[in-house]
Amino acid sequence: FYQLKLKETGFLNCSLEGVDFTETNLKMAKFKGSNLKTARFDQTVLDKADFRNATGYSIDPRKNQMRGAQFSLPDVVGLLDEFQVKIER
Repeated sequence: FYQLKLKETGFLNCSLEGVDFTETNLKMAKFKGSNLKTARFDQTVLDKADFRNATGYSIDPRKNQMRGAQFSLPDVVGLLDEFQVKIER
């Protein structure tokens, strides 16, 4: 999906393991219930994207545009992976 324009695309309950979303426009995309293990997000537009109930993602908020994106617990901690912090349950 490298550099594609996929605004408002629905990836619902999908397996997206290892896909490359580098420089992709995913504004208002929906990832509800999808597995994003090892998916790559770099310089990706994720404004208003919906990650509620998505799993396995690791997204660096410093390298991606994410204004208004939606997330749910517990997987929202994937936004902290790049900071190498330890979170206990």
